[in-house]
Amino acid sequence: MTPKEFYDKVVEMRKAQKEYFRFRAPSALSKSKQLEAEIDTEIKRVEQLLSEKEKARQTSLFGAFDEDLLNRSSND
Repeated sequence: MTPKEFYDKVVEMRKAQKEYFRFRAPSALSKSKQLEAEIDTEIKRVEQLLSEKEKARQTSLFGAFDEDLLNRSSND
């Protein structure tokens, strides 16, 4: 989902939530819950991607650091 699609989906979700609280219609509640689930799924997806990127960054950072230390030790 693109950032624009996410934004549009959140706007749609908020409209559904407001409609539910205004009229307490079961159909509005169902729509609201469905949209909330879609948003929650997208948030989890992005959190997973960010976590993977952070792990790769840390591994790369420490990997280079450890390699540099090993090179220094072997040159001494």
